[in-house]
Amino acid sequence: MIFLNLLKESFLFALNALKVNRLRTLLTLLGITIGIFAIISVFTVLDSLESTIRNSLSSLGDDIVYVQKWPWAPPPGEEFAWWEYLKRPVPKVKEYEQIKKRSDKAEVVNFAASALRNVKFRNNTVEDVVIWANSHEFEKIRVFELTDGRYFTPFESVAGKNVCLIGHQVAEDLFLDIRTVGKQIKIQGRKITIIGEIAKEGKDILNTGGSLDEMIILPINYAKTIMDIRSENTNPMIMVKAKQGTTVNELNDELRNIIRSTRTLNPKQKDDFALNQSSVLNSALNSIFAVINVAGWLIGGFSILVGGFGIANIMFVSVKERTNLIGIQKSLGAKRKFILFQFLFEAIMLSLIGGIIGLFLIFIGSLLASSKIELEITLTMGNIILGLFISVIIGIVSGIFPSYKAAKLNPVEAINTTF
Repeated sequence: MIFLNLLKESFLFALNALKVNRLRTLLTLLGITIGIFAIISVFTVLDSLESTIRNSLSSLGDDIVYVQKWPWAPPPGEEFAWWEYLKRPVPKVKEYEQIKKRSDKAEVVNFAASALRNVKFRNNTVEDVVIWANSHEFEKIRVFELTDGRYFTPFESVAGKNVCLIGHQVAEDLFLDIRTVGKQIKIQGRKITIIGEIAKEGKDILNTGGSLDEMIILPINYAKTIMDIRSENTNPMIMVKAKQGTTVNELNDELRNIIRSTRTLNPKQKDDFALNQSSVLNSALNSIFAVINVAGWLIGGFSILVGGFGIANIMFVSVKERTNLIGIQKSLGAKRKFILFQFLFEAIMLSLIGGIIGLFLIFIGSLLASSKIELEITLTMGNIILGLFISVIIGIVSGIFPSYKAAKLNPVEAINTTF
């Protein structure tokens, strides 16, 4: 109880000191507010950016291997030998069929190709829409929802019927408020019937093909009539999903053997294809964001340092101004702990209030930024706790020396001090 009373009295003394010296308090708050605003705003933007990027990558699938001409990243310890990759052939339908036939570790195999085309509906035109052509297995390898309509039937896929699925954003731009299912659009003068509308998925800032909002999905056998799926320009690929209980590395080894034998490569020849997976990009992101986080601490650290020095200077001035009061308190029986806590609480409260103001400004700024740009910026609970923790630590570090100096004052000398 004595300790709680000590804390209470120290807190009230500190609060009263802050009220009396309003201008000094305001200037001190400004320094720590700027410091917390700088460091936590950096982390808030970085966390939001990292979360958005990782969400985009998650749509690629952790258990999916992409057979492509170009690797997403160079092999570990090697350079990106683009001059060798340039001579590689693109994946073919024949290899897709061989994987389906011979693979024991693949659950789903899908062939895909894409191109940019203008899409028309009556007098409306949307330019450079991504036309993503896929074999029938697409719905089993890529999770998505339909707000209206249905997926292709096996017959429509095999026979190459002129039907499609339309992304949310394309539907909005092309049809405005009109129901899309059952309508006919034109691509390169060919009429295609919409049989399903894909639910909104959100912006893919990496442009990895993660969001279907700005795409139209066609059966691969019909897409052959409007694009060359054997050309590198259409980025043909084979998407292979591992069976449950099968690791991606095991699937990689099997795919490598199947494709090498299909392309009749001898043992001395290098692979002329790439087996890509999302873990490669995630590893690269871990390294990049580790460096950026260190830079964020350095940038924000200087601002925090300035705010901390500001609090320390103000506290030394406060101790000097209140030396007589400290002497009176000690002569009336106040112990060193009481004096120490009194000034230490004042420093902590200054820092904490400044930190709270800084966090509030970040919260307002994140709301404004999210409404103006496509990146959703969110002040997370983790960053709020980090900001408050930093504020308290800065308050303790900045206030401990002035508080200790005040606690050690001799009561007789303190009472007789004049300025």
